Amino acid sequence: MFLEELKPVARELCQQPIAFAGGFVSGVLRLKLTDDPLKKWLQKQGVTDFSGADINQTTQDNRPQSIDID
Repeated sequence: MFLEELKPVARELCQQPIAFAGGFVSGVLRLKLTDDPLKKWLQKQGVTDFSGADINQTTQDNRPQSIDID
């Protein structure tokens, strides 16, 4: 059961080891792909689509907002 869940991770690791390691390291270090200098480096590498790159921003926007009533 547990090995079945790890198969997609192992498949990605075997197909693209450098990209997988880079994504793993950026996740561990909590780097944001939309912040400089990482964004500039990714643009030099040819990555231009950053949709879904900042998940924390969307989750913060969905939380309840406080308002003041006078």
